Amino acid sequence: MSAASNAPKADIQETVFYEGGPARGDLILNVLFGLTLIGLPFLVAALVRALWLRFRITSRRVEVNGGWLGRDRTQVVYSQIREVRSVPRGFGAWGDMVLVLTDGSKLEMRSVPRFREMEAYIEEQRTSRKAASAPKGMAA
Repeated sequence: MSAASNAPKADIQETVFYEGGPARGDLILNVLFGLTLIGLPFLVAALVRALWLRFRITSRRVEVNGGWLGRDRTQVVYSQIREVRSVPRGFGAWGDMVLVLTDGSKLEMRSVPRFREMEAYIEEQRTSRKAASAPKGMAA
C-alpha cells in the first residue's frame, strides 16, 4: 500500500471566479507615459506587474502571486477579511483593491481587472462565511 492511498481524501470543492494577471490597459497606459522621462518608473512597475503578478479568486480564498519573478505568494481565506476597499483607475476600467484583514494587516492588489465584480464577489463570500460561522440560538 502506498502513502498516497493512506492520505485522507480532500472533498473540498473550490470554484475559480477569476484567475489571471493585471489589467492590460494598465500596461498600455504606462507604455504611453513611458515615452516621457517622468513616466519611465511607472513603465517599469507596469512591466513587472504584467510579467509576474497573478490573481486567483476562488470560492474559498484570494491568492496573489507576485514579487520579483513571481516568487511571493499570499493566500487569504474569506474569514480573515474584515473589509474590502477599492479605488478605480484607468477611467474605471480597472482598479486597485485593499483587503483589510482581521489582524489589521493589509493585502494590496494593484491593477485588478473587473475590480467591481471581484469586490462584490469577495464581499458576498465574506458575508456568507461570517453568517455561516455566527453562533445559532444565542439567548438574549
